[in-house]
Amino acid sequence: MFINITASETGNNKGSSGALVNYLEKENHIQNEKGKGITQENWFNGADNEIPRQVVKVRIDQNVAKLSHNDSKFFLINISPSQKELEHLYRAYGEKGAKEKLKELAIAIMDEYAKNFKRKGVDSNKDLLWYAKHENYRYYKHTDKEVKNGEKQNGERKKGKQNHIQIIVSRKDITNKIKLSPQNTSRGKNKEHSEKLGQFDRSAFKQSGEAVFDEIFDFDRHLDEKFLFSNIMDKGSAVQKAQLSLLNKIEPDKKNYLALNDVLKGVSENRYPKVIDIITAAQQSGIGLLEVLMEPSHVQQGQDSVEQAEDRKRKKKRQKSMGISR
Repeated sequence: MFINITASETGNNKGSSGALVNYLEKENHIQNEKGKGITQENWFNGADNEIPRQVVKVRIDQNVAKLSHNDSKFFLINISPSQKELEHLYRAYGEKGAKEKLKELAIAIMDEYAKNFKRKGVDSNKDLLWYAKHENYRYYKHTDKEVKNGEKQNGERKKGKQNHIQIIVSRKDITNKIKLSPQNTSRGKNKEHSEKLGQFDRSAFKQSGEAVFDEIFDFDRHLDEKFLFSNIMDKGSAVQKAQLSLLNKIEPDKKNYLALNDVLKGVSENRYPKVIDIITAAQQSGIGLLEVLMEPSHVQQGQDSVEQAEDRKRKKKRQKSMGISR
């Protein structure tokens, strides 16, 4: 599941939303030009499934009370399920049904977006001013390596299932009184100050969107398919990565889903100082990691690899300080 928040596909969210709204009408424009193909689709939100683009532009552009010329007026949220997730939806609901289920997913994810601000009076998607568009396809851009290498042409349609949702959400809540910015990641000077600022935790938002998909569609997500897993493998320490390599040997199921998530979160928060600590944590959570590993040597090998890596780093630093090079 890929969830991203940006200023705008058109590069500017400090003025009118008109350019972005028109850009997100691209599939409808193609339909009008060719006179065949995909069905015209209107915008939707948690209250209406047939919203004209003119309404989207006017409502977003009018919901800007007390915002200055240089303030962001709206944000773009991209919700893109993976090929595996889309295959799961297609098998369960068919092509048409999958599209409608993605709309349900968008509404649920906007509930999570609202909750993430932890602001009084902002509890669900109904407290936000937002409009979403389902898109059937993706197209190659001039920045894609395939286009740069001459393998594909700019504007050429990508193969495979490419269903995704694009959402324009106003900077102000639906009452046009409360400022809500996902750009504000500050924790503030204290709890009260942070609540007033309405700080936004992007990682928590992405994780919640993933969890919502799994819960709504009964999807068994393997550990290495989770956002938190990828984030740790990208930015975590050698110990954390070794712990995940051990934890990843466990097959997820409905019985251990919550327990695995808790241990994974523990790894991300550095609760377990040593590689071997992951076994104790897993056993205490009711996950039979030791049984899966079968042989304690697996753990020792993981521990040794980490220690060896750290030894190499220390040796390299010593050599550098002594002016020794290879």
